[in-house]
Amino acid sequence: MFKLIGAIGGYFVLGIFGVILGFILGSFIDRFRAYGAAGINPLTARLRQAVFIETIFILMGKLAKADGRISEIEISHVEQFITKLSMSNESRLRAISLFNQGAQADFDIKPQLDKFMALCGKIYNLKQMMLVYLIVMGLSDGELNKAESNLLKEIAFHLNYDDEEFKLLLNMVLNQAHFAEGEATSVHALEDAYKALGVTEDDTDKEIKRAYRKLMSQYHPDKLMGQGMPDDMIAIATEQAKEVQTAYDLIKKEREQNNLDR
Repeated sequence: MFKLIGAIGGYFVLGIFGVILGFILGSFIDRFRAYGAAGINPLTARLRQAVFIETIFILMGKLAKADGRISEIEISHVEQFITKLSMSNESRLRAISLFNQGAQADFDIKPQLDKFMALCGKIYNLKQMMLVYLIVMGLSDGELNKAESNLLKEIAFHLNYDDEEFKLLLNMVLNQAHFAEGEATSVHALEDAYKALGVTEDDTDKEIKRAYRKLMSQYHPDKLMGQGMPDDMIAIATEQAKEVQTAYDLIKKEREQNNLDR
């Protein structure tokens, strides 16, 4: 409807060029009215959700077996992950099957990553959340060993992250974990808070607020759902957002106190 209106209106304002411009603008309006703010076909969203779930469990299996054995801690982490997703028994069995598939020594993850990139590769937040979940998985036993680190780098490379981008994300996720349960869990809390946001003490309040807002936008439930994040995984993204919020609140409080002391 709006495609036609846009084309006609564009013709009277800008001629033939206006027809093209009006048609494109009208198409965006039609998509917004049909599919909401995300602007994507619901079928596409469902396909993205299915591929996201499939990929995350396959890669979790590969990561868990990266050092040659799957530890009890890693098994527990995956079980907790499934519980947080509130999966049905059928979905749970499917997730376990995918995990075991990825854990096979000769399993090649490249075709799965190519499949993920074909459907989700243009959505930055989906790639970011995929890496965040995998980094959290790798850190579940307290540290990343060399095999896990190398595999994560390989996965990041397939998701079009360079070394510096991956290192920054890894450092941020590691330090965000220090603010689990809504409170600082490290004696170096303020230092960790800056790292969790990917900023430094030398950055201005404006720069820090911009970094904070960018992270909160990446973890925003409505935005993630609109881009194809499986509904069941939103709760986990919300946990990450709470850690970012706690880190930012600590920095903000410290800076406000410093300003009062001057």
